[in-house]
Amino acid sequence: MNQKIIALVDCNSFYCSCERLFRPDLINRPVGVLSNNDGCFVSRTNELKKLGVAMGAPYFQVKDICDKNKVAVFSANFSLYTNLSDRVMNTLFEFTPSLEVYSVDEAFLDLTGFDELMVEDYCRHIKETVERNTGIPVGIGIARTKVLAKLANRIAKKDERTKGVFSVLKKANLEAALEKSDIGDVWGIGRQNNIKFKMLGIQSAKHLRDFQNTNLIQKQFTKVGRMIQDELREVSCFPITEIAPRKKEIMSSRSFGNPVFEINLMRESLACYASLACEKLRKQHSVCQEVSIYICTNPFKNIPQYSKSISASFESATCDTRKIIKEAFKLLDQIFINGFEYKKAAIRLSKIQDQDEHQISLFGPRDTKEDLILMQIMDKINARDGDEALKIAACGTNKNAWFMKQTLKSPRYLTGWSELLKI
Repeated sequence: MNQKIIALVDCNSFYCSCERLFRPDLINRPVGVLSNNDGCFVSRTNELKKLGVAMGAPYFQVKDICDKNKVAVFSANFSLYTNLSDRVMNTLFEFTPSLEVYSVDEAFLDLTGFDELMVEDYCRHIKETVERNTGIPVGIGIARTKVLAKLANRIAKKDERTKGVFSVLKKANLEAALEKSDIGDVWGIGRQNNIKFKMLGIQSAKHLRDFQNTNLIQKQFTKVGRMIQDELREVSCFPITEIAPRKKEIMSSRSFGNPVFEINLMRESLACYASLACEKLRKQHSVCQEVSIYICTNPFKNIPQYSKSISASFESATCDTRKIIKEAFKLLDQIFINGFEYKKAAIRLSKIQDQDEHQISLFGPRDTKEDLILMQIMDKINARDGDEALKIAACGTNKNAWFMKQTLKSPRYLTGWSELLKI
């Protein structure tokens, strides 16, 4: 029986790489991408990391460093990043039928059955093909398990001698990687568990693998902790999941770029958030039976504070954006209070069920065939012509009054006809 071989392909500083793709003048220049409302850094190139700018660092705190070192700073352009992510994943599907898209910039490939002496060369071919087809640089870690593949990938990206591909299939490489990897660098071990492990004298991945008291590990770190330990011992506990599990809840939320005082602006924001959430709901072929909304003021500002959430249920589960917006507006009327300076709103869809298997009310309203066709047409037009090419009127026509700040956003080179790159 063939032993497992798993490769983790991870895009290097993915958001920054997407920005560099259309700006060759940014090669070798520090680049950073900010979170919503241009708050803090969520992606950094190695050049920016060397300047001491940490992940999650608030932009206003390091703006002087960025200006002094001519750092190219961008607002998040998720439309661009998602499109390029799809291109990367579609390229990876050419190399194996068994692939798990783990996140927007990571994928696990099952390469079981490949000759161990050849698999590293094969992964170098994968790396070259992805970079040639998409322009996005990647690093690849090869191992027997997911946890070890994560560890190998980290070394592949940090050690220039690996040229972006590192395998721990060989015992010597595995021992060296485990010994050099801090316990906090192991996939699945958070900040609090990192502290607890070190209190037990477990400083490195090697220490955890060789720790003999497995009952203590399970007692202190639950079954997941034991599974991580087994994965470090090359015992696969986390299988490749080719079909992503459907979300049980879908949340759409943003902080406002400008304070909101009027209920009409709050309605527009909730309608836009509901549209995004419903699109995700339909994409996984689901319906929801409960909708919740949440509004709040800015807790970090010296102003009168107010926050409130409220929920409502449908008689028959739905994926119709119009129905969910209508219900959200009814809920808003119950909790909105004039006179407060609102900073954030959110909408949550819950009690999610399969679109083809949910229970329908005998007497209450339900989604008709015409409703479903209309929603499908909206999704197809927006997928083809760009976000919000077609939208519900309640979303409004001018989001500048409340939409999040994106003053440094790059063009939608791949998803907007008006923003195509001009040469």
